[in-house]
Amino acid sequence: MPKAYWIARVDITDPDAYKEYLARNSVAFAKYGARFIVRGGPFETVRGEARQRNIVIEFADLATARACAESPEYAEAALWRDKGAIVDLILIEGYDGVQPGA
Repeated sequence: MPKAYWIARVDITDPDAYKEYLARNSVAFAKYGARFIVRGGPFETVRGEARQRNIVIEFADLATARACAESPEYAEAALWRDKGAIVDLILIEGYDGVQPGA
């Protein structure tokens, strides 16, 4: 079964509220075994429009990624996220198939 990912693009509008979100989201992420692959950092926009921050979080599978997003623990943190940022968030299943050159 392929892993799954949250892919988030974020523009911070209220740094204090967003800091509170960051302090609170670890409860849900720990419970659902989340692992950060990308958490901010330098990036280049090759095409399209960018936001200030990009985040990729890995989960065991799509059901687990969805359960975390819909959990009461994450909902509590998300209240602060929504006060402090504009966020695009998708949940996506990873690819387990043949790779180029294989």
